[in-house]
Amino acid sequence: MKSIIKKPIISEKATTQSEAFNRFSFVVDRKANKIEIKNAVEKMYGVQITEVRTMNYGGGKPSTKFTNRGVVEQPSKMWKKAIVTVADGETIDLFNNF
Repeated sequence: MKSIIKKPIISEKATTQSEAFNRFSFVVDRKANKIEIKNAVEKMYGVQITEVRTMNYGGGKPSTKFTNRGVVEQPSKMWKKAIVTVADGETIDLFNNF
C-alpha cells in the first residue's frame, strides 16, 4: 500500500490555523483524493475529520538558470497539500507522534 500522508507541514501559518481553527496541514501523495486522505488521517491519528481541502503546487513555468554548460530550464517540483479540519474537542499532536 502506498503512503498517502508524507509529512506534516509545521510552519507559523499552519500552527496558527491548528490553534485557532483545529486545522492541520499535510504534504500528501499527488494522486490521493479527499476520501483517501480523510481515511488515512483518521487511521493514523485516531481522530474524526469533518472537512478536507486540497491544493496542488508546482509544475508551471520552469525557472531558467545560466550555467557554464549553457541555459538550463528546471521546472519546480509538483506536490499536493491537504488541510484537514478535526472535529470539535479533538486534536492531533504532531510533535509527540513519531
